[in-house]
Amino acid sequence: MGQSPSPQQSPSPQIPVVVLAGFLGSGKTTLLNHLLHRSGGSRIGAIVNDFGAIEIDAMAVAGALGDSTVSLGNGCLCCAVDASELDQYLDRLVQPSLGIDVVVIEASGLAEPQELVRMLLASENPRVVYGGLVEVVDGAEFDDTRARHPEIDRHLALADLVVVNKLDRAADGERVLGLVRSLTDRAAVVPATYGRIDPEFLFDCRPSEERIGQLSFDGLHFHEDDEAGGHGGHLHTGYDSLAFTSELPLEPRRLMEFLDSRPEGLYRIKGYVDFGPYDPRNRYAVHAVGRFLRFYPEPWVPADTRLTQLVLIGAGIDTDALAKQLDACKNDAPHADEHGMWGVLRYVRDPEGDPEDDPEAADEPPA
Repeated sequence: MGQSPSPQQSPSPQIPVVVLAGFLGSGKTTLLNHLLHRSGGSRIGAIVNDFGAIEIDAMAVAGALGDSTVSLGNGCLCCAVDASELDQYLDRLVQPSLGIDVVVIEASGLAEPQELVRMLLASENPRVVYGGLVEVVDGAEFDDTRARHPEIDRHLALADLVVVNKLDRAADGERVLGLVRSLTDRAAVVPATYGRIDPEFLFDCRPSEERIGQLSFDGLHFHEDDEAGGHGGHLHTGYDSLAFTSELPLEPRRLMEFLDSRPEGLYRIKGYVDFGPYDPRNRYAVHAVGRFLRFYPEPWVPADTRLTQLVLIGAGIDTDALAKQLDACKNDAPHADEHGMWGVLRYVRDPEGDPEDDPEAADEPPA
């Protein structure tokens, strides 16, 4: 892993695979439906146990139903699978001809979340990359859920992002949020009602203009929150974001110090980093969801303007302070310390695959 890929070894674009876990009644299917309807123009491939609860009333005009596949106009696919078929269906979903942007696996009934994560980390498909584990919990019934399913503590410790759903029904929502946070290992904890979270927390939304000429599932549904004048159509309302651009490269050690100390409310980081003399051949795509972090080296195109461009999304974050911290990562030194990239490379997946990675340390692959 010590060497970055050369331009001649440019990898195929990889599709993030997000695992959506949670016990019965937590709201996983509601959240998945929300992502399907609010995909922001992205094509979502969904692997679920049973698509009976997945809203497919647009099918008559958007696609055709097969024995195990729902194909919608915006590219959503829902496959009924068991764990042994996971690789087979992932192979199908990530075919370039389908144009899938992200795959979401609803874990219920398939396997323990830890096993799904392990299988994804062990996948030999070069187009598949693990995108993080999202655990959905019922905020109103959390105490009862822990009593019935003590293993939820282990699931929360593994999660990269936790959605505390149905928080509007909890007798003491702040207590529940505090308890959930105490059980996570630096995971982002997002409060929600009706499974409504910003899709940008999990994946990049594609501009709708890219889907011209295709019927969008988004446009076929009207939701109660919109009709009631709620904020469902304005998902960014409750969140803060920071767009950071630098013409100077960033110093890798300083950036890793920033990432290691990122605040609890910072849910999502995405973009590209220029490390300048530390790796003049590649820019590094960065993807962070909660505690999950990965860097992906990509060869610079000669015509590219070499910039660092990052977007940070969170709730209650001090964007001015974060911008100053990122500014402090800038580096105009012409030479590189030969050990400076070690911290970054810990979060670069080995191109040969890392099947032995421990999913409980999925954000910290071995150096």
